[in-house]
Amino acid sequence: MMRMETFEFVLLLHLMINVLAITNELSQALQRKDQDIVNAMTLVKVSKVLLLKMRDNGWDNLFQKTSEFCIKHDIDIPDMESALALQGRTKRRGPVTHLHHFKVDIFYAVIDTQLQELNDRFSEKKLCEFAGYYPSNFDLNDFVMLDYQLDMYIVDVQSDPDFLNLKGMADLAKRMVKKKKHIVYPLVYLLVKLALILPVAIASVERVFSAMKYIKTTLRNRMGDEWLNDCLVSYIEKDVFDSIDNESIMIEFQKLRPRRITL
Repeated sequence: MMRMETFEFVLLLHLMINVLAITNELSQALQRKDQDIVNAMTLVKVSKVLLLKMRDNGWDNLFQKTSEFCIKHDIDIPDMESALALQGRTKRRGPVTHLHHFKVDIFYAVIDTQLQELNDRFSEKKLCEFAGYYPSNFDLNDFVMLDYQLDMYIVDVQSDPDFLNLKGMADLAKRMVKKKKHIVYPLVYLLVKLALILPVAIASVERVFSAMKYIKTTLRNRMGDEWLNDCLVSYIEKDVFDSIDNESIMIEFQKLRPRRITL
């Protein structure tokens, strides 16, 4: 187990603070319910640019901050040019210096891992995968065209100041209509509309499943689909049914034709 009072531990802490600070805005955006696809993809690109900038020019600053912290708290700073014995190293590779270990094996490795994660998880093709959940709206040709439309659309809106400071998907849809982008990029606009209704659809399904445990109990576990559906509607929309007075309900039932009883 690595001791907390070591130069390596302090270096890792400062490194992770820097990495998390760069990806914080992206993380916050992805946790919001009204995920803005364009802004999310922009944040991905910004995060990658900042990580690359940190990889190219951030080592000296990180090393200085780590060293200052260690000096302040009486933590030993190893000689960067001295050899470091690491388990698993083959003799053929020769000795590894502390500088190589901290800069290459830790600093570069952590940043490269973060960049690879962004490339794997947040590529533009992920947006096309979202369209795959709506096969009735996108046919095979649409999937091919959507990939190209997304590339053109993202470049287009990034250069348009009217698409800055959007507050969510609803603003994006309105701005697309105002700028007539929904005509130029119809598949992208359809994708935006589907993303707008997705939270509503998810919330409705969650409400139904939450209500089902009160309707279909162990004493009523043989309810038919039609009867279950009627009970769920009455339970979920109880505010609407409470607004209907009992007299109107009784009058409605009285108007129904009497059932014929078969013995």
